[in-house]
Amino acid sequence: MPEPHFVLTLSCPNRPGIVAAVATLIFEQGGNILEAQQYDDQATGQFFMRVVFNPAAAPPGGPLTPEALRAALGPLAERFRMHWTLRDAGVPRRVLILASRPDHCLRDLLYRHSSGELPMQVTAVVSNHPRDIYPNLPLGDIPFHHLPVTRETKMEQEAALWELIRSTDTELVVLARYMQVLSEGLSAKLRGRCINIHHSFLPGFKGAKPYHQAHDRGVKLIGATAHYVTGDLDEGPIIEQDVERITHADTAEDLVRKGRDIERRVLARAVAWHLQDRLLLNGRKTVVFA
Repeated sequence: MPEPHFVLTLSCPNRPGIVAAVATLIFEQGGNILEAQQYDDQATGQFFMRVVFNPAAAPPGGPLTPEALRAALGPLAERFRMHWTLRDAGVPRRVLILASRPDHCLRDLLYRHSSGELPMQVTAVVSNHPRDIYPNLPLGDIPFHHLPVTRETKMEQEAALWELIRSTDTELVVLARYMQVLSEGLSAKLRGRCINIHHSFLPGFKGAKPYHQAHDRGVKLIGATAHYVTGDLDEGPIIEQDVERITHADTAEDLVRKGRDIERRVLARAVAWHLQDRLLLNGRKTVVFA
């Protein structure tokens, strides 16, 4: 069995002594720090930290467990006014994938999952299209749910979707080119745990057919953006972006084809970083400990 290790992330108002206090607590609990990253945002006065550690020795109170660590962290968190998470890194995150058409991001995530590149437990794949439009989709034993939606049924569809998220204990929702806009209510429930891939280099070219908009403007770079979903359409905190150079000879269809490659890799990186607790929210932005 692999040795257990834990990931602690935190944010709080910056002040002297935070790093020392966290390191001392981990040491006193019998932990050995394997990796530590920190960032002081001088513009906002906020401090961010990610620490990976494993058991070095059994503390006086017994084995190093998440429950014991959380109990020990409580007073420290109160002292420094911390927002924090602690997770056993050996327990895979539970992820639900939402998709429409095209399905290149969905297939890419499923491939990376099956190959072990994305260590997660896929609780379900949900689409507003029926299963038969995805030929040879490598689902294995992953449940597939068809939840069609119209303007008149949007609230009922989202209620069914939320019940599925809740009943499967889903921790992260990934919009793998899910071509439906989530309501403000559902977006609020999923704050900080719903990732979208936008087929454009945000904040430019929002809305429908961004590659065609880019082609009409004669751009020389196209890109894609992974961001957390909020109630403001395509305005959530940006996680990752990438670009590719194009020329005057590229058609709008060439941009779409090249854009799909960018979308796949950008979304995969964003999901991987979330699974590894490398993303911390910082207001309208993110801190990425990549």
